Amino acid sequence: MGMRYHESRVLKCLEDHLFLAIKSQAHQAHLAPGSSVWYLFKCYRMASSTSSASFSMAVLTSACVWVLIGASASAQLSFDYYTRSCPVLFPTLRLTVGAAIAKEAQMGASLLRLFFHDCFVNSCDGSILLDDTPTFTGEKNAAPNVHSVQGFEVVDQVKSAVEGVCPGIISWADLLAIIARDSVMIVNCLNSTSMKPGRRDARSASQAAANESIPPPTSDLKKLISSFQNVGLNIRDLVAFAGNFSVINLA
Repeated sequence: MGMRYHESRVLKCLEDHLFLAIKSQAHQAHLAPGSSVWYLFKCYRMASSTSSASFSMAVLTSACVWVLIGASASAQLSFDYYTRSCPVLFPTLRLTVGAAIAKEAQMGASLLRLFFHDCFVNSCDGSILLDDTPTFTGEKNAAPNVHSVQGFEVVDQVKSAVEGVCPGIISWADLLAIIARDSVMIVNCLNSTSMKPGRRDARSASQAAANESIPPPTSDLKKLISSFQNVGLNIRDLVAFAGNFSVINLA
């Protein structure tokens, strides 16, 4: 009963988010019936009429939004960074994240924590996603991450869905940031949380920095405050993160 309620609640919040996002895209572009974004409206209606929490919604919508416009990229963060190059990025991404959270209640917290561990090591650059190779040591096996950080498979699923509609456009760093943002929005049923995309992917990683920078679960308040200050964050940011993580874990 609890799982069904959780699944229903997540899908309802997801439906509200997607409708607003798609409506906004159509309004901003002033597109007439028959255009690619207008077609997305029809596909969205079909997808949202399903009762399953599986990825059928994501697959159906991804198949519908194949007509996209390419654009040049900028090195600066901007709210409209992907407006031209991938106008259906956010609804496509949110469908996949929402389906994963509906399937596993704690996934929202895991995805937020994954982003948190990435940002504490040389900024939010997606370096935590890099795998070890014979000539390269990533951050996945650092002490704070190994057997602890989860959600990598969901990030891969989201990347696959996004690449299906916007091949070669979205950086892994932005993907991870938007996934974390959407996890908070979906679980807490928030209408909007502003965040500027435009992050560049890491070309290196540091297991030593991960071991040193990410605060362990045994940290006391003084250690936590110091760790957050080391990356330019303050006590208010610490409280906001801890509160959001706790709420998501309890959802």
